[in-house]
Amino acid sequence: MAYEFTVSGRISRPVHEVFEAVADPAKLSGYFTTGGAQGRLETGATVTWDFHDFPGAFPVHVVEVVPDQRIVLRWEAPEDGDPAGTYETIVTMRFEAIEAGRTLVQIHEAGWRENEAGQKASYSNCEGWTGMLCAMRVWIEHGINLRDGFYK
Repeated sequence: MAYEFTVSGRISRPVHEVFEAVADPAKLSGYFTTGGAQGRLETGATVTWDFHDFPGAFPVHVVEVVPDQRIVLRWEAPEDGDPAGTYETIVTMRFEAIEAGRTLVQIHEAGWRENEAGQKASYSNCEGWTGMLCAMRVWIEHGINLRDGFYK
């Protein structure tokens, strides 16, 4: 069985504003990448994301961006003792305008190896993306950085 998941949430802001909260590194750094994001998410770009809870900047490869609709990324899966070494997973974020100024965000990640390390890493990333959606909603709707001081 392949390890993959989809998490989703609804944010009470227009789709363009929610999309920009992910694509714009300054905005993403305001609520998610606690150590900062470098580079706008654009098709073909490689950007970096840094987190206080996982020190060291991660390269993020942008596969596809369709403004206000979809962002597809590749990034390295945590090794976590995987005997086969490093590999990448694919993250697909979808943004859908729903009723009056609200946006549905879906984040799907897939591609982990079918072993214990892959299972553990997929669970950890599922937790991380769920936290990201929660933090994004509170930041966009109320201006509160939910992650501030949470990890450090």
